[in-house]
Amino acid sequence: MPQPDHISALGVPDPATLDEDLQVIWAKCMEKLGFVPGVYSAYSLKPKRLRNFMAMFGEVMFAESALSKLEREMIAVVVSSANRCYYCLVAHGAEVRRLSGDPELGEMMALNYRVAQLVPRQRAMLDYAWKLTTTPWLIDEADREALRAQGFENGDIFDISETVGFYNLSNRMAAATDMMPNCEYHRSDRGEPFVPPAPKAKRS
Repeated sequence: MPQPDHISALGVPDPATLDEDLQVIWAKCMEKLGFVPGVYSAYSLKPKRLRNFMAMFGEVMFAESALSKLEREMIAVVVSSANRCYYCLVAHGAEVRRLSGDPELGEMMALNYRVAQLVPRQRAMLDYAWKLTTTPWLIDEADREALRAQGFENGDIFDISETVGFYNLSNRMAAATDMMPNCEYHRSDRGEPFVPPAPKAKRS
């Protein structure tokens, strides 16, 4: 059953009407990915906000940090799981599959990260991300100390917290606009198709 065929319930501008710098970005996305991420299209309703969003995304996800790109994507999926954000679960779940090479990890992050066999450092990071998303008023020094105990320094805790905050914003905008993920995300990096084992021959 296909998902709804809109990108955003608030509509998106015709790409041909966008400013030249954004059309260049659209062209680069098509060249590199084969599609323009729906979040860019949805945000293009407010071009200045789109530029700010892309700049913030770049800082959060690609700036120098003790967090790997995969770990940042894991945070994105766990936050989106807590918020039940369809767009981000699909889009960032695909990135977890791609970066890890493990389609099962992507599903575990989306459905229940606690079943994943994570190193203690990553488990502490994701426990913090879940708590900061679901009960932010309960975050206290004990939570920061739990991260420090796993080797995270203050700057790393800032990075984790900012990543959590960014995806809470993204999740709420996705919910507000009924943003739909690109269909390509659903199919990407799923690994080899499952082939059921042949039935055992019956004994005569």
